[in-house]
Amino acid sequence: MKIFAISDLHLSVNNPKPMDIFGPTWEGYVDKIFADWQEKVLDDDLVLMAGDFSWAMKLEETAADFEMLKALPGKKVLIRGNHDFWWKSISAVREALPANFFAIQNDAMKFGDVIVCGTRLWNLPDANKPLSSESEKIYKRELIRLELTLSQAKALQTNGEKVVCMLHYPPYTFKEEDNEVTQLLESYGVSSVVYGHLHAYRKQSLVLNKNGIDYFLTSCDLVGNKLVEIK
Repeated sequence: MKIFAISDLHLSVNNPKPMDIFGPTWEGYVDKIFADWQEKVLDDDLVLMAGDFSWAMKLEETAADFEMLKALPGKKVLIRGNHDFWWKSISAVREALPANFFAIQNDAMKFGDVIVCGTRLWNLPDANKPLSSESEKIYKRELIRLELTLSQAKALQTNGEKVVCMLHYPPYTFKEEDNEVTQLLESYGVSSVVYGHLHAYRKQSLVLNKNGIDYFLTSCDLVGNKLVEIK
């Protein structure tokens, strides 16, 4: 079983919002992703999608977006991004998902010898750009959710399985320094972290090994609209 990742698809079948207004990287990007997906992925592989799946506002409006991916091979695992306004109740999301789609929200799932966990996260405190009081509250709440999902993964880890944590927001600032998030990830023995949210106008390492954890930035426009293999 191989593991691949891609994020920030921003699909909009029933909510037309052309992404090519953001630059040439977005021209025909869905077709490029799907072609690469078909070439790389087998039915037993995992494809992790770290948030911002659809522009839909309501869960029922995502049906056409999921329909686009149904025929693609692999088990698709999603977490919520900041633009996934359609994602409300996790139970409702899971009930609506087609076969071979899996949603994670502050919990964890085991796939063979790999455990996948995840949460959305939030903007991180930065000395040069302090958080507002409201953002600070959300950030602290997301730290609690991160520890919850990591503890769930730990509970499933019975035979040395590797743990992959999916986040939507980056786990560090552009300085890529240690912080509360990276320390939590390290304390729970995470092997790899997949995240997105950032786009082409940002500069950050696409792959970074930090204190024994491999971090993968997988926003589709930053990775050439190709799936990233998580070794």
